[in-house]
Amino acid sequence: MKKTLLILILLSSSLPLRSRGTDSLSVVFWNVENFFDWKSEGPGMPDYEFSAAGRRHWTKRRFYAKCNAIAKTLLRISEGLGRFPDAVCFAEVENAFVVRQLTSATVLRKLDYKVVHYESPDRRGIDCALIYRASRLHKVSSAPKHVYDSLGAVMKTRDILLCEFRTSAGPLAILVNHHPSKVGGGKQSRREAAMGRMTQLCDSLEAAGCRRILCVGDFNDDLWHSPEAQGTIKYNGVWEKIDGYFARGLPAVREFVHADPLLTVPDAGFGGTKPLRTYSGPRYLGGVSDHCPIVEVFADVTECEKNIIFVVLRQIKQSHNYAKQDSRQICLPLRRRRRVFCFCRTHQPYR
Repeated sequence: MKKTLLILILLSSSLPLRSRGTDSLSVVFWNVENFFDWKSEGPGMPDYEFSAAGRRHWTKRRFYAKCNAIAKTLLRISEGLGRFPDAVCFAEVENAFVVRQLTSATVLRKLDYKVVHYESPDRRGIDCALIYRASRLHKVSSAPKHVYDSLGAVMKTRDILLCEFRTSAGPLAILVNHHPSKVGGGKQSRREAAMGRMTQLCDSLEAAGCRRILCVGDFNDDLWHSPEAQGTIKYNGVWEKIDGYFARGLPAVREFVHADPLLTVPDAGFGGTKPLRTYSGPRYLGGVSDHCPIVEVFADVTECEKNIIFVVLRQIKQSHNYAKQDSRQICLPLRRRRRVFCFCRTHQPYR
């Protein structure tokens, strides 16, 4: 047994060192609800409502208060992760300016976040965006991907944002989604078209050799309904989980809903709590969003590393006769020059 472990540990010493910190990656998604700047080209424009002269009286001061609240939430998430998220995906941002202000005018300015944003044909003037840490992810390409209706016409909705990265474990694609809403009697066929487009993009990425794909977003359907699970939005007194993820080639993804008490208020109408929104109608409340953010954590290890570590786990189980203990709960460090290589299916670094 000792000989087997020695051979496997020696084999692990040939594995390349990863970036400093940990061998997992973390991705946050958050629908930040009407994240507009305070400027507008005038009445009749989609963003006029969110301007100093508009119905919401959206001012520069309120804008930067929201920027700081988002940044502070990411700071609180980082306390659980042990570091800031490697990528943060957003829905309902107006333009690249608001995202750049988030990364340059808040505590995030001390980090190496880069911005990815494209304008989309959405009637409300809102888009998807992504920020990523350049020290953790190397961006290879990015592009907005239109959603098409049954006739092949571009739908007036949010594009799917596709970003391809290179990590220590190989290519990784992240698709940021915000599918058509049910508000105003939105048709199910529109959401089905968006879901079909996302699936098509995933198939194309796999065909091109990208085996690790993470799709995150607001899918505007309670696709993960569970009475016991924490929802991401509260509608008519009922928590629904319309924000989530789909993954290919990432079997060890762990998801957490960040239902921070600072993001919620007592629900006087239905009991319990609900997200603290920025506005209730035209009335300013000072919150961030009607959605709670979600956090995805997954191991960034190569297949070679996985095979080595799982072989070691199996040998330990057989040697010590751990008949009643699930080997998936064992996490064995493989050391090389004071670094630790570790992969554990049930490891949950975020609490």
